[in-house]
Amino acid sequence: MSRSVMPGGQPGPQRATDQAPALTEPSRAYAELADGNRRFVSGAPRHPNQGAEHRAAVADGQHPFAVIVGCSDSRLAAEIIFDRGLGDLFVVRTAGHIVGPEVLGSVEYAVTVLGTPLVVVLGHDSCGAVQAAREAAATGTAPVGHLRAVVDAVLPSLRRATAEDVDDIDGIVDIHIAQTVETLLGQSPVLAEAVEQGRCAVVGMSYRLAIGGVRPVTAVPVGAATLDVPSVDVPSVPDGPAATAAA
Repeated sequence: MSRSVMPGGQPGPQRATDQAPALTEPSRAYAELADGNRRFVSGAPRHPNQGAEHRAAVADGQHPFAVIVGCSDSRLAAEIIFDRGLGDLFVVRTAGHIVGPEVLGSVEYAVTVLGTPLVVVLGHDSCGAVQAAREAAATGTAPVGHLRAVVDAVLPSLRRATAEDVDDIDGIVDIHIAQTVETLLGQSPVLAEAVEQGRCAVVGMSYRLAIGGVRPVTAVPVGAATLDVPSVDVPSVPDGPAATAAA
């Protein structure tokens, strides 16, 4: 993996280049995301693959090293929090990272056509979709319009949380992330086969809004990703409006 480096050894924000095609192994792709998140959390992002030269280089084709199935929360911009650039990530976002045919088809395209070795389900603390589903379940009232489809898709995770005696919102979010990983594998034989053959891994991560760090929730198969890789050593942040705002 080649990198353009400025004098003094520091990659420049517009010159840094990481060759995504070299990242064909799930564990390496996972580590690359973790490294980028560390840079973002520390306030020293490199902004790789965002310059004009790289823009021209990827115009004729793409080789993303990770699929991000993320919540569409406006604070969860994958290329920013993982410090990546053009052509690096294949991003699919829905409220509450719910999964439907279009999401499954997009993931399968990335894995089978583009050869992407890693699928990440990216949730976050204080998820508004989970909170909305929780309120609907508690009050017995469903939201109007198509928002009901989002709530209905989260309800199985709430029932699972109840069965496991998990009541705090972020514990439920973790369960929902794990549930989405299982849904992807259960509803896509194509993805399940790629994982079985070792060509791909599926990892669930949770993002902390106030800090900016990700942490692992689950991985399939576990051996394909070192689960402690994304840990970030940052001081704890007290709960407050920035940490608890709903999506």
